[in-house]
Amino acid sequence: MKTTFLFVTENMTALTTGSARAGGIQAFKSDQFAQNQSGLKVTLRTGGCAPGKRRSPLRTPRRSPSLHWPVFTEMKDLLTLVPPLVGLKGNLEMTLASRLSTAANTGQIDDPREQYRVVSSNLALVQVQAAVVGLLAAVAALLLGLASGQGLDVVEAQVLCASSVLTASLAACALGTLMVCIVVGARKLGVNPDNIATPIAASLGDLITLSLLAVVSSFFYRHRDSQYLTPLVCVGFAALTPACVLIAKQNPPVVRILKFGWFPIVLAMLVSSLGGLILNKTLSQPQFRGMAVFAPIMCGVGGNLVAIQTSRISTHLHLWGTPGVLPLWMKKCWPSPCSTFCSSEINATSARVLLVLVVPGHLAFFSIVSLLESQSVPSERTFVLLYLLAGLVQVTVLLHLADVAVRLAWRRALDPDDHCIPYLTGLGDLLGTGLLALCFLAHGLLRTGVWPSSPLDPAPGPS
Repeated sequence: MKTTFLFVTENMTALTTGSARAGGIQAFKSDQFAQNQSGLKVTLRTGGCAPGKRRSPLRTPRRSPSLHWPVFTEMKDLLTLVPPLVGLKGNLEMTLASRLSTAANTGQIDDPREQYRVVSSNLALVQVQAAVVGLLAAVAALLLGLASGQGLDVVEAQVLCASSVLTASLAACALGTLMVCIVVGARKLGVNPDNIATPIAASLGDLITLSLLAVVSSFFYRHRDSQYLTPLVCVGFAALTPACVLIAKQNPPVVRILKFGWFPIVLAMLVSSLGGLILNKTLSQPQFRGMAVFAPIMCGVGGNLVAIQTSRISTHLHLWGTPGVLPLWMKKCWPSPCSTFCSSEINATSARVLLVLVVPGHLAFFSIVSLLESQSVPSERTFVLLYLLAGLVQVTVLLHLADVAVRLAWRRALDPDDHCIPYLTGLGDLLGTGLLALCFLAHGLLRTGVWPSSPLDPAPGPS
């Protein structure tokens, strides 16, 4: 009973903390839409104006949250970069937390020497992955921008790449160190790290990553005229990568991840980038007013819950199974949804607990957002019901896919900590953004009787 109470409490804490990201970046996104509609652009330079625009003496921009982060209004591709960078918490930090939790529960870090080897090799691995995936995320954002008809500015591309690499690396370092302290401390206190480390990585990962992206990208954008700054940052991280690889090679399991673990995180990053493209396209459409505020909450809640469930199932298999062989009570590789949620297994119990948290969690977040952004978000009862329905569908699908994916990975002797969490969190970003867009479309249809245009429809040409 005590364990169940701790499990519920920790996951509610993760959901509540995760809502912090709806306060900063989301605020400037909503305000960005309002300013773009009125034809205003905000820049950081004193006495300056947006590139290619003349200042109008009749219009004075009001003070708003976007004044603090003008880089997001000037660089459209930076918005596409938000979901894959935030998704790195699932690709890297939550995967690290899950790996360390499994190692702690199986006694692999009880010996001080073994603990140092496991911790140092895993932190070095995360740094290598962060630098590579951060650069790939920036390249994917630029390519998606080109595919959607946006131009390519070389200086902005350099700023985007340097911001992505530095943000990913700093976030990986900060969160990785925090995860190590939490897992080691939980092990010494006799608490299951799966109930603590993964929820904290999920919630703090969003806040830290978004904050770092805003600060770092603003710094590089202010100094974009410096010819060597952004290339030096990329070259510096490229030079540090071989040293991190040598440290990571101390641990044979980490060496396997270093050789064969790239496909899951790269594919998950690409899937998250598609969600970022949807988010970028909806910001300029009036029927999607408030989309930028709710998208990180929707994606964060789904990704956090499915990562928690995946970590728990993975630890359960490491304790009671052998890689390649499922336990007798988990023999089915393709369990039905009824088996995932309605059976008497311990994993089904945790799935039901997580599913029960969805509606009250989203209602709490919706209330907070309505109080802070009452003029920017729809508050009709039909929209609230559609929003809650979308959240339930997202989490239900993700939890069932987690049950299936972990069993399939274990049957193939693959570690679910490394091969399942990235796929599921990336899919959670895409599924959450897509379902939220459908919510706004359905709400517009029910309110006006006319089906609104899709955010991905091409803009009409000049008449």
